[in-house]
Amino acid sequence: MKIKIVERYEAVILELKGNVMGGPEAIEFSDSLKKLISEGKKNLILDLSEVKFMNSSGLGMMISGLTTVKKEGGMLKLACVAEKIQSLLMITKLITIFETYDTIEEAIKSFTK
Repeated sequence: MKIKIVERYEAVILELKGNVMGGPEAIEFSDSLKKLISEGKKNLILDLSEVKFMNSSGLGMMISGLTTVKKEGGMLKLACVAEKIQSLLMITKLITIFETYDTIEEAIKSFTK
């Protein structure tokens, strides 16, 4: 998994690419979130459009990230969730925990509501 960080308007987009399977990548992901929060950036969006596969450790990584961000008063939203990942979120009932949006633009607009 690769992480690319892009700042747009009032949000920071973390573009995840490849397979999200936890492990050492989970530490990199967590460190990225903590660094952004320490810089006062609390409107975060995970762009999952380039995610090919996600296992339970990948889901755990996202839940941990959500907890970390919320604890610091921030928000973590999902955008461009591929169909396979969407069904995984539905099966695990995590769809009720994460705010998901079809596009990055919709996710960005949701911060200003």
